[in-house]
Amino acid sequence: MSVVTFLWLGAATTVFVAANAVLKVYATKGQLAVLIGALALFCLGNWLMVQVMKANGLGLAIALSAIFQLVAISVMAIVVFGERPTGLQIAGMALGCVAVAMIAWPVGAKG
Repeated sequence: MSVVTFLWLGAATTVFVAANAVLKVYATKGQLAVLIGALALFCLGNWLMVQVMKANGLGLAIALSAIFQLVAISVMAIVVFGERPTGLQIAGMALGCVAVAMIAWPVGAKG
């Protein structure tokens, strides 16, 4: 994956994390303007993901995005909202990271 594509992925992940944070606020306060803001952020995040898909294909882009978002949103949930994942959930996140590393491993690389 090129540096530019990695930057697109990082930007998309950041936007999706922000969108989910705004959605959490909507879930607790229920204001329509907050929901519209979250939906606008999700649209922007999806547009950014299209750029990643153009460079790497659908399968790799979605796999990378899923694990990046999983980890980033879990960190946000812990730090910002005080949520505490169980040991099994943490193990699941670790296995997801291993799975995506295996999917994204460069073709022809010796391991």
